[in-house]
Amino acid sequence: MQTQLLIRRATVADLPAIVALVRDVVPLMNASGNFQWTAEYPNAAVFEKDIAQNHLWVAELTGQVIGIAALTQDQDAEYADADWDATEPALVTHRLAVSPQAQGLGVAQALLQQAEHEARALGLRTLRVDTNSENAATQRLFPKLGYRFAGEIKLAFRPGLRFFCYEKRLD
Repeated sequence: MQTQLLIRRATVADLPAIVALVRDVVPLMNASGNFQWTAEYPNAAVFEKDIAQNHLWVAELTGQVIGIAALTQDQDAEYADADWDATEPALVTHRLAVSPQAQGLGVAQALLQQAEHEARALGLRTLRVDTNSENAATQRLFPKLGYRFAGEIKLAFRPGLRFFCYEKRLD
């Protein structure tokens, strides 16, 4: 029986578990005033695309998917409004989520450590992430992991929301 956390690339077979995880997370996010995600976003099509591009990673414990993160080099155009050099290539963490039953177990930290590993493997020295201004948990987590606050932006595809940007430089 598997007893330790496994971080691996997501496969199409993981899609039902990923969608179920997001379905569990969204109401909790919304209840805390964080409307970054809704019943419409992110959806199965978004995750199918992430999987097809080898961008989606899962955290698995005892055979269950308990966390996800898309690790890409995609930087939204609005990233130019943050306090960083938006022209610099970076590994960006998108769609980071942890099952409510697994929160507090270090799953998000493990996924962000995978982002560091991937960045180094790709020869990148910069990690970036954004989070909704109402997501207090990630705003506490990112600085603990060495990310610096890099300003606030708005994203065209999420109107009415504010996002805080964080960046980490790798040595």
